[in-house]
Amino acid sequence: VQLQASGGGLVQAGGSLTLSCAASESIERFVGMGWYRQAPGKQRDLVAGILRSGDTIYSDSVKGRFSISRDNARNTVYLRMNSLESEDTAVYYCNARGVLDYWGQGTLVTVSS
Repeated sequence: VQLQASGGGLVQAGGSLTLSCAASESIERFVGMGWYRQAPGKQRDLVAGILRSGDTIYSDSVKGRFSISRDNARNTVYLRMNSLESEDTAVYYCNARGVLDYWGQGTLVTVSS
């Protein structure tokens, strides 16, 4: 499975970005899809996840600001990020979880204060 993440970039604090993760095959085969992020010198942490059922989960730091969604027809998962803060600066990775974990290549989000 290939996961292609896109949509990162440079944005001012308070701004918005939408990340996309396009899968090379049906995302419905996976138990869940998620977005993780890794800031310099820190571990990779879950930001948001969406299950096959449509249920979602968010880290406390992004609740109310980020929204994850999926388009099964397009085999794509999105992460809408609003009210971005400098602490959101990181490389964002797309993940597909089934029997195995699959990872995208990462897309850099830089929030300037």
